[in-house]
Amino acid sequence: MPDSSGPMTLQGVYFDGRSSRDQPATLTVDGQTATLRVAAGIGPGVPGTLPFEQSWPVRLLGVDAPVPGVRRAITLPGGSRFETRDDAGVSAWERATGRNRALSGVRALESRWWAALAALGVSLAALALFVLSGIPAVARQAAFATPRTVLAAFDRETIDFLQNGDYFGPSRLGAARQTQLKAEFRKVTAWAGGGYPYRLLIRDGAAGGANELGANAFALPGGTVVLTDQLVRLAKSDRELMGVLAHETGHVTNRHGLAGVYQALGLTLVTSVVTGDLIGAGTFAAAVPAALLSGGYSRAAETEADEVSGRYMLKAYGTTQPLQTMLARLEKDDTEDSETSAQKSGPSIFDLLSTHPGTPARIAHLKRIEAEGGSAPTR
Repeated sequence: MPDSSGPMTLQGVYFDGRSSRDQPATLTVDGQTATLRVAAGIGPGVPGTLPFEQSWPVRLLGVDAPVPGVRRAITLPGGSRFETRDDAGVSAWERATGRNRALSGVRALESRWWAALAALGVSLAALALFVLSGIPAVARQAAFATPRTVLAAFDRETIDFLQNGDYFGPSRLGAARQTQLKAEFRKVTAWAGGGYPYRLLIRDGAAGGANELGANAFALPGGTVVLTDQLVRLAKSDRELMGVLAHETGHVTNRHGLAGVYQALGLTLVTSVVTGDLIGAGTFAAAVPAALLSGGYSRAAETEADEVSGRYMLKAYGTTQPLQTMLARLEKDDTEDSETSAQKSGPSIFDLLSTHPGTPARIAHLKRIEAEGGSAPTR
């Protein structure tokens, strides 16, 4: 090949843009002019099979990016194209004219094994960052964008699943006691706000099934809160119970449960849910119970819910001590159950003590909220 200061001739084939037939051709670049010569073919407007020659200003020609194993393509005015296997010649022309400078840099990196390894490392690091930080952030935003009608579908599907799966049965508490607890819970939800259609379901968490819940309380995304008879009996006062239920409203208003579901199941169906596709949402809701059972709240979510409960207790009772006492008693009860029951289930969203931070850290956090007078950040 001549150097970049003189004429540069490339050997290749010519396509007229009207048929797939190629013709042997040369393309000569001399200064600001490019000349195509077709030895024996049909050129634009040229009848028969006579030799064809045509020139254009170089600025009208385009050079496609290189693809390994594929001929280099140069686009010509009028939709025709010249292709050549002289990659070195085309690359020299690109360097001389400054064409595809950025792509040439990428190609140079691809040809070096260390650069390829470095790029792979950066890609893996970016993927890990997205999994650890990006997905939770996107899941949280998707949770807040989910329509209330979809949240109601999630609640219905989950309650049906739990009832049919022997997780709980009808409450054995008297009607008067249930009415009293629901009245107290309405005070909590009035303070929590958010416009959710809260309802308190009191159920027997020891209904004899293999999946029984025991002493527990948990919230579903749409505002349904389940409280078991066993937790009611474990508590020494309704203040302790309301502290737990206020904690659960914190999970509802901050949509922790739904964010956890999105994060656990992936975001492939989030678009249908956010856009209000109730058919897709109904299908997705059927998978929610399993995600709730196998999931758990993050450290940040538990801390946020404890702050909500702490602020409510300071407003209603002037102290967070009842919830501190309840958490300590739950931990003791949980330890005793673990020692005596071979059927103790693994961590789940229904285990008040299975989340992070642990009980001592949560109690310490509640003490700090009380010492600061409930000055934790508001929602």
